[in-house]
Amino acid sequence: MKKVYASAEAALDGLLHDGMFIAAGGFGLCGIPELLIGAIREAGVKDLTFASNNAGVDDFGIGLLLQTRQVKKMISSYVGENDTFMQQYLSGELELEFNPQGTLAERMRAGGAGIAGFYTKTGYGTKIGEGKEVKEFGGEPYILERGIFADLSIVKAWKADTTGNAIFRKTARNFNPPAAMCGRTCVMEVEEIVEPGELDPDHIHLPGIYVHRLIQGAHEKRIEQRTVRKKEEA
Repeated sequence: MKKVYASAEAALDGLLHDGMFIAAGGFGLCGIPELLIGAIREAGVKDLTFASNNAGVDDFGIGLLLQTRQVKKMISSYVGENDTFMQQYLSGELELEFNPQGTLAERMRAGGAGIAGFYTKTGYGTKIGEGKEVKEFGGEPYILERGIFADLSIVKAWKADTTGNAIFRKTARNFNPPAAMCGRTCVMEVEEIVEPGELDPDHIHLPGIYVHRLIQGAHEKRIEQRTVRKKEEA
């Protein structure tokens, strides 16, 4: 099975359609599938639902798709740093489903493991838990959270072999593995593709069985919030 494609556009060919549900890896601007997001923008598909920790910033990441109003709903943990997100949400253009970060990651992982739902204490008694089924375990209340089963996963890794076995570098590991797992089809962009056997099996973070298509590309590594120390007086 050929998994390596020449470009993001080629890797997404035949997969995109209006109204689809996409799970995206990344945290802030770290480890986001920027090339695939750019290709989705160029494709012009609309009414998209994204499950992603956040929506990037106004001019990078999923924020680019908000600019073109291609996103109908976000399932997210954090929505700061993005004025476009705020404006569209407050005006009623954008639907938002808040999830605690751990819950969102577990919902993705559960979907990838074929688990329809799980019970967690997180969010009980808050707006997060409103309308959700409650059960008691050991005398404690838990709410039901459903696994995420996406039409498409888009993720970014550091290295992968041609079969899709992947390594994520440091904190870029974040939401990428569970996001990759929960999509019916997973497309992954990487900084380097190597031949099978070149990666230490003990270092693999995501088995290639979850990855259907991959591309290699150059990436822009932005810093979301640059903090520097003030120059000390001599």
